[in-house]
Amino acid sequence: MVGPVAIGGAAPVSVQSMTTTDTRDARATLAQIRRLVHAGCEIIRVAVPDEAAAAALPAIVAGSVIPVIADIHFNYRLALAAMDAGVQGIRINPGNIGSRQRLEQVVHKAGEKNISIRVGVNAGSLEKDILKKYGHPVAEALVESALRNVRLVEDMGFKQIKISLKSSDVMTTVHAYRLLSKKTRYPLHIGITEAGTLFSGTIKSAAGLGILLSEGIGDTLRVSLSADPVEEVRAAFQLLKCLDIRRRGPELISCPTCGRRQIDVIALATKIEKKLADFPLALKVAVMGCEVNGPGEAKEADVGIAGSRTGGVIFKKGSIVGKYPKEKLMEEFLKEINSCNQNS
Repeated sequence: MVGPVAIGGAAPVSVQSMTTTDTRDARATLAQIRRLVHAGCEIIRVAVPDEAAAAALPAIVAGSVIPVIADIHFNYRLALAAMDAGVQGIRINPGNIGSRQRLEQVVHKAGEKNISIRVGVNAGSLEKDILKKYGHPVAEALVESALRNVRLVEDMGFKQIKISLKSSDVMTTVHAYRLLSKKTRYPLHIGITEAGTLFSGTIKSAAGLGILLSEGIGDTLRVSLSADPVEEVRAAFQLLKCLDIRRRGPELISCPTCGRRQIDVIALATKIEKKLADFPLALKVAVMGCEVNGPGEAKEADVGIAGSRTGGVIFKKGSIVGKYPKEKLMEEFLKEINSCNQNS
């Protein structure tokens, strides 16, 4: 459990993100968390690099409607301070948090406060002996490091654990999680770390996480992007929707366009996608450009457009609602979508 959010077992795959604000600025951090919640984020992680950031955590935890995880590296005192501040989870690498005595203090407090620990291992921070053994941060090295660090915590009587092991290389990450999933039953947090910008990072994340999720691997995820974190949440839900794992918000179907198109599908579909970005209902919405596949695809959608020379036909639940000129098409289409929300 991360606060009220269950991870693993029969629980839904949960969507996480991480704030990009300076954690020391509680107001800005909470403003970003509110935007993320609006997009569907269910767990939020914040960086805690120093004492000033830890001092801001009580206000952040109090103001957040979703569980807060403190991301801690090296300094065990920051982990203790974060837990005293009320965070619902911490992310640590037990091997770099300090001596065994210091780690014991962290683990004991987590148990005392019923706070979960994510044991996180990254390809860029493997132990020297493991890196020497394998030569490179290969999947087997990541798994060995993760299990070593899990045992450190287990030996202290703590089991409220989830594990992550990430690489910026897609297939290394996939192979590592496949191996790990056969060696442990702890919940797995999955992600492709340092995936890249909005475009390339989304594709890399979809490729790697799509493979894992389709194989039943992964209990909670973050799509890591060099972009507004709201885009991480949107990408995550789109991925889960494509795999029929979870549904949140509309599914947009639009034709790739060709010389037969009768309306500007690209412009219309782009406008509709933006308008529906925060629409809550799981509708199937179709924007089709001509009379070949358009009517069939649009009729199968909850709401759809099939383009014509003069404008377009709007379908709703398989029936024609009306025919409209190009200048009225968008307006009437949005009316039909909004009526779905009112009737839900």
